[in-house]
Amino acid sequence: MYCDSHAHLDDRRFDDDRDVIFDELATHDVRLIVNIGCDLPSSERSVALAEKYPFVYAAVGSHPDDADHVSGKLLDRYRTLAQHEKVVAIGEIGLDYYYDDIPREIQLNAFEEQMELAEALKLPVIVHMRDATQDALQVVQWHPDVKGVFHCFSGSVDTAKWLVERGWYVGFTGVVTFKNAKKAVEVVNAIPIEHILTETDCPYMSPEPYRGKRNDSRNIPLIAAKIAEIKSMSTEDVGRITTENVKRLFRIP
Repeated sequence: MYCDSHAHLDDRRFDDDRDVIFDELATHDVRLIVNIGCDLPSSERSVALAEKYPFVYAAVGSHPDDADHVSGKLLDRYRTLAQHEKVVAIGEIGLDYYYDDIPREIQLNAFEEQMELAEALKLPVIVHMRDATQDALQVVQWHPDVKGVFHCFSGSVDTAKWLVERGWYVGFTGVVTFKNAKKAVEVVNAIPIEHILTETDCPYMSPEPYRGKRNDSRNIPLIAAKIAEIKSMSTEDVGRITTENVKRLFRIP
């Protein structure tokens, strides 16, 4: 049994074969998916997917690339969406300083406001962090009652351990299967399996041997297999434990 804790299956790149993908998930033993919003339209589509498929849950929120659209009106809309029984988190939210297309102050304000929303709603968060470790961890420190996952983790072993010590989870994509993924392998090896989530981040981040191609949730077993190899576990145990982790974090029955 496997879980994709971070998917964007609402993306238009799946419009031609989305139903085929969902029909084939059981063949790959993928039994649970959390579909993630990046802005209001994708958040609404995520909720719609969760309504259509019993094994799909949704997160709503604005990615750092959408930070300049975060307003009181938008936060009120997220608050309303979050009342849906299948919305399990606020996300993906966070900081991305790689391109700096959105001024850092605007990103920080949007991140902080959505952390406050999650705290008020007593929901976990899904955090996107790229080249912004110090600021992201500072925001986490400001909200000790909010827990969640740092998805598609690209940070250091020390950062991962810092998060785990505070009850957070760390998500790994197909990147962990790449030959040059030394840092990701080190982090997987260094933290307990009980704090690891498997994710595709599809349509991005395809694992080997599909690197460079469109990704989807059917590839989750490949990611679990690599984590199993790193941690000297069975792939089945990795799938089972990481699925339990997702259910625990997002309070999914």
